[in-house]
Amino acid sequence: MLVPLFEYLDSINISGAGVFQYVSFRASMAFIFALLIAMLIGKRLIVFMQKKQMGDVPRNLDIEGQMSKRGTPSMGGIIIFLALIVPVLLFAKLNNTYVILMLIATVWLTILGFLDDYIKIFKKNKDGLSAKYKLFGQIVLGVLVGVVLYVSPDVVIRENIETRHNKQIEQVEFNQEMVKSTKTTIPFVKNNNFDYSNVLFFLDKEHRQGAGWVIFILATIFIVTAVSNGSNLTDGLDGLTTGITSIIAVGLGVLAYLSSNVNYASYLNIMYIPGVEELVIYAAALVGATMGFLWYNSFPAQVFMGDTGSLMLGGVLAVFAIIIRKEILLILFCGVYLVESLSVMLQVGYFKHTKRKTGVGKRIFKMTPLHHHFQKPGNAGIDALIQKPLIPVPESKIVFRFWLITIILTVLAIITLKLR
Repeated sequence: MLVPLFEYLDSINISGAGVFQYVSFRASMAFIFALLIAMLIGKRLIVFMQKKQMGDVPRNLDIEGQMSKRGTPSMGGIIIFLALIVPVLLFAKLNNTYVILMLIATVWLTILGFLDDYIKIFKKNKDGLSAKYKLFGQIVLGVLVGVVLYVSPDVVIRENIETRHNKQIEQVEFNQEMVKSTKTTIPFVKNNNFDYSNVLFFLDKEHRQGAGWVIFILATIFIVTAVSNGSNLTDGLDGLTTGITSIIAVGLGVLAYLSSNVNYASYLNIMYIPGVEELVIYAAALVGATMGFLWYNSFPAQVFMGDTGSLMLGGVLAVFAIIIRKEILLILFCGVYLVESLSVMLQVGYFKHTKRKTGVGKRIFKMTPLHHHFQKPGNAGIDALIQKPLIPVPESKIVFRFWLITIILTVLAIITLKLR
């Protein structure tokens, strides 16, 4: 909203108005505004939620420290939502297709999570919104994102082309023509590109490219759904998902900036994507909003984000990565989310398998998602294959260690672009 105003002020030679043309300035302002909004409105909203008894009861009350969390206000994702949306509306260019997509994803997933929390808290239904409705909502968003990226004339790239001599890269250039493409960035290969249409190798070249968009849209649906649910599963300890999201947002913001700059994109040998520099403002606002929320969500938490926040945070990270064509790197960026999701799937699968074979279900972990495994004592009547650690790890230590792992994975995700 402020960008057109300052562009006009700059056109009539108002001193200092031209600073708004710099992404770095607008990103810095978005970060500061988001941080302040989260901290300033956070306390008021927490008091309001306490008065309205908007607290949730933790499911795992047999874990140390969980009883003390009873009655802690949930639905704190509203704080993150407001702190994120306002700076983006103020400092980003709202005619940018990528920004519009991110705003739609943010609003859509927040509403979806809000409905789930509303049913749990006010309707006293612990199951919340039916899983099939959650999945349907995530699929609809995935389809929307994929189709918009397919049909929008503004969504184009300039593909990177290598000049090699004796197997060494001498120069990286970009096609002058802006093209629609189903390509994405992938590490450890020569030109860092993977084309979804290559999955349909059995088709002739003429039909392969068009059909490749079907594969791209299906991949978008899967990624949005997987990362959103992974974030939701990870949200079980004070500050865990909040801190992880903030770290990943920094990494994705860096990649958005690099992808929008011809020189940096050439150095990293990745495709050049005009217009994604506006997503740096979104990433900065996301970091500010999550850090501001962490002021109240860190151990011991004064408020939980609930599904209002956790479904949204994972989903917007997925959409962001897809837009800048770095979605395959989410395997590293969101490594903690991935492991948390896998722990649940393995636990359920193994329990059902052993129950079907022997009549008694057995576990791999003491409890899932994985972060709860570390909170349970070992050899305490729990029939699990993995008993260590025998002594429960303090919640704050688990959170901090998972943050450190995410920092390492985020750095690796960026530097892998130069490892080929």
